[in-house]
Amino acid sequence: MRSIRPLLAAGLVVASGSALAHPGHEAMSLAAGFAHPFGGVDHLLAMLAVGLYAARQNGAARWALPVGFVLTMLAAAGVAQAGFALPVVEAGIAASVLVLGLMIAAMARLPLAASLPLVMSFALFHGAAHVAEKGDAGLLAYAAGFGAASALLHLAGWLVARRVPETSAGRRTQQIAGFALAGAGALLFA
Repeated sequence: MRSIRPLLAAGLVVASGSALAHPGHEAMSLAAGFAHPFGGVDHLLAMLAVGLYAARQNGAARWALPVGFVLTMLAAAGVAQAGFALPVVEAGIAASVLVLGLMIAAMARLPLAASLPLVMSFALFHGAAHVAEKGDAGLLAYAAGFGAASALLHLAGWLVARRVPETSAGRRTQQIAGFALAGAGALLFA
């Protein structure tokens, strides 16, 4: 009997996937939302860039920028789901990667009153794009998924940036990363 238990457990795990495969199922919507920021290089780079930029800021900006981004992105998703279309979404996403890359390369430290609205404006485009690409997924679970994934990517960028030393080599590394992001953003416009 004990030798059958692992096989039975494996069979149940495999069979459970077909039960979750129906459109609109909350678990699948959550998984699809979570996977979305990882599946597109534009979203992936923008999320990492927010974390990289926030980590080099002072005070409350270190946490306010990523939190503001995620909350604005979720709000924009709700507005987009309600039928309000945001124009030039793809250009806004490309601009987010380009501008954040340039800010990282320049080692810019804007006041929170300037950087937070800028980051939040980029989040509007990302939220609208997520909804446009959600298909049949349920909005709440899908939004929870892409919100969690975005926060995780912000944290990854933040942790990487915090590990770079405040030396001349560290500053060069930051500039190279920023210019690479800006270059990717420019390519996204093409």
